[in-house]
Amino acid sequence: MAKKAENKSFVLRVDAQTWDELERWAEDEFRSVNGQLQWIIADALRRSGRMKKRKVADKQKENG
Repeated sequence: MAKKAENKSFVLRVDAQTWDELERWAEDEFRSVNGQLQWIIADALRRSGRMKKRKVADKQKENG
């Protein structure tokens, strides 16, 4: 059986203005702030060549 990816948690402190802009951006993209931050980080990792772009089929398998 394939091992499922584990999510890690951590505390992130941001100033109020940054939080407000993150909320607005997340809302524009129909995401939670957490989901938006995950997307921003994954996008930055892909752009820097540190993480390969995952295929749609891989995402679907992960989501069950």
